[in-house]
Amino acid sequence: MDRKAIAQDFLTYARNGDRIAAERLTVAAAKHHNPYFGAGMPTLLDAIGAASKTFPDRKVDVQRILSDGDYVAIHSHVRHRPEDVGIAVVHIFRFEGDKIAELWDVGQPVPAENKNADGMF
Repeated sequence: MDRKAIAQDFLTYARNGDRIAAERLTVAAAKHHNPYFGAGMPTLLDAIGAASKTFPDRKVDVQRILSDGDYVAIHSHVRHRPEDVGIAVVHIFRFEGDKIAELWDVGQPVPAENKNADGMF
């Protein structure tokens, strides 16, 4: 089982509005911890699907995927529109076996003028 691939597939399916495929990768009572949406993975998947329709040109560049035991983290550069500077996003997944049981996501806007020459990615 490749948990990194499962986590990445989940995000791809969710972004593409393929809720059925995304749900197949989660346990029945999977949780998310995004404070902007109601509890339950179906609620989050509905929100991600709606965002995909609102921003059909959204681009996600995965920068790195890390795995440690039951956890996988994906660090990405997300742009809702091609001209956007974007957001640095980290998704953290907790697995039970080969299924996603829990998801956290945190994001930070990429500043138009970055004082740090090392950049965000």
